[in-house]
Amino acid sequence: MREDVESLDIRDVTGTWVTALVLQNQIEARIAALADLSHTPLFFGRLDYLHAISEELSEGSGGESFYIGRRHVHDADGDPMVIDWRAPVSQPFYRASRTDPMDVDRRRRFGYTGGELTAYEDEHLSDPAETDSASALLAAEIEKPRVGPMRDIVATIQPEQDEIVRSDITGTICVQGAPGTGKTAVGLHRVAYLLYAHRERLARTGTLVIGPNNAFLSYIEQVLPALGELEVAQATVQQLVGHVEVRGEDDPEAARLKGDARMAEVLRRAVRSGIALPTEPCVVVRGSRRWRVPVYELVEIIEELKGRETRYGAARDALPQRIAHAVLLKMEQGGEAPDDRVQDAVARNSAVKAVVKECWPAVDPAKLVLRLLSEPEFLAACAEGVLTPEEQRAVLWPKPGRSVKTARWTAADAVLVDEATDLVQRTPSLGHVVLDEAQDLSPMQYRAVGRRCTTGSATVLGDLAQGTTPWATASWPEALRHLGKPQAHIEELTKGFRVPEEVIAYASRLLPAIAPGLAPASSVREAPGSLTIRRIADGAAEGDTDADTDTDGGTTGDAAGTEAVLAACREALEHEGSTGLIAADARVPRLAEALTAAGLPYLSPGDETSAEARLTLVPASLAKGLEYDYVVLDEPAAVVAGEPDERTGLRRLYVALTRAVSGLTVLHREPLPEQLR
Repeated sequence: MREDVESLDIRDVTGTWVTALVLQNQIEARIAALADLSHTPLFFGRLDYLHAISEELSEGSGGESFYIGRRHVHDADGDPMVIDWRAPVSQPFYRASRTDPMDVDRRRRFGYTGGELTAYEDEHLSDPAETDSASALLAAEIEKPRVGPMRDIVATIQPEQDEIVRSDITGTICVQGAPGTGKTAVGLHRVAYLLYAHRERLARTGTLVIGPNNAFLSYIEQVLPALGELEVAQATVQQLVGHVEVRGEDDPEAARLKGDARMAEVLRRAVRSGIALPTEPCVVVRGSRRWRVPVYELVEIIEELKGRETRYGAARDALPQRIAHAVLLKMEQGGEAPDDRVQDAVARNSAVKAVVKECWPAVDPAKLVLRLLSEPEFLAACAEGVLTPEEQRAVLWPKPGRSVKTARWTAADAVLVDEATDLVQRTPSLGHVVLDEAQDLSPMQYRAVGRRCTTGSATVLGDLAQGTTPWATASWPEALRHLGKPQAHIEELTKGFRVPEEVIAYASRLLPAIAPGLAPASSVREAPGSLTIRRIADGAAEGDTDADTDTDGGTTGDAAGTEAVLAACREALEHEGSTGLIAADARVPRLAEALTAAGLPYLSPGDETSAEARLTLVPASLAKGLEYDYVVLDEPAAVVAGEPDERTGLRRLYVALTRAVSGLTVLHREPLPEQLR
């Protein structure tokens, strides 16, 4: 298929150089989309239907078989060899069961090692004599070692996941997913499905995946290209609102208040604060005649524009045309017959421009926010009845900014500038937006994302138990209201496929303290011995303990703790796959020095693991969304203490505890949080 595209000769079908360039770009994109992926098979399953479903086959001709794969593949004659996993005929591969076989006689799964076919297994869904049994190939695929970036899950999508993936484009879906339930993969595969089902529509409007940080985006960036989708943009919220350079940092209270939805009303007042009613008529001179628009007519025009929901900039652009139209009416009454060209000329008249400048001045969003955060009097006028005096003082900069370029903007300030920018000029909307780790966004950040999909749909992914910001959302209905999608459908995924049952059960002990309303997650994976807890004392690590026991005693120095961490990392690296060493942010530099001194090469979050470098040193603040085959968690008490309050600290610990796919080792000198004892 790739060679066919490469051999195309477009010289005789292009009329102009522009057409030739467009066609050549399309051909290059098609070639890139058809690139072979090393060690990735073209098909992973087969469906044998009881009856023919192709139009060219008669009903009495028996069943048909279809190979299911990541991409559609056809032969030299154009006949299909492999059916795209997103096609309707492929859907029973994920949803058919013995209770509802969907006309499937046999479902076959193929097993591969390094791209070589090594196994297959069959399920005879229409045979009542065959008993249900767990799929060994499915389990092997889920448990396959994690080396490199995140992989697609097209071979292992579960029925409840498939239902979300194939949801219609017209609706917004919010997925509350416990750790290991595959919510991120579901969101990415939904994008791939929507691009398959609505390609032309989304090609015009665009799609965007929003992640919490660059490390997370690096981890997931190969999933969609592996499925042949190369045109999906990725960004963090901070990159979306990058109108100003962020160089400062707010204290937690200031950041919380700046992220409060009430700031939207403060900014709306600030943007419109310069609007003034005229005190003098507008006199337009054309040739030997003078046309006068009295004050009361100007006031009516401005009041009418103020009462609309029009953006400030659009209303400002409309104002000179409205005044010019009033002048044209007077011209017609005077016996003239002006046309649209005359109205445009009047709108550009200096007298009209002077009225617009005085009554509806231009607004620079960044300068406006700079003034709002620097001038107490201006903030007080705009925030009266919205923010208390104490809240206003908390929002103000300690040191007023001198200019947009030199001000020490914070991340929360940048979101305010984005809100002000939208109040002046509407933000363009995309066709579909995926928002991952959504529980950590502030109301103002939700609004910023919502502006990018006002006319499109969204897939919102998150876990309330993993909210680790002071402004983390308390409920999804509240978050969806700020996003502008209050009618979104909320789905909950509680069945885990990644984290072993022993590990997720241990981490779930924290749920009553961090998210009382959430049901504990379960896992389909039983992996005895996947959880190890070690107390470090007297210069060595004590014997392993299970999740129900702990030992008390004195603590040792940093040297003993560091040696125990190094030993645990070496032990984990004896296994196949990736290893993540997760530690409180403050302890990362010390551990980095120890790893270097011990000759253990390590990566930073977002760096791609390889056979030569399989250990990643992960600050706890960056662990969210990442996964490793084996995790060594250093000093849980330090992870909790590194956050401004206990609940946030326990949520950060919950994230760290649930990053392991095959095994978790917890090392501690300080007592564990009481919920884990």
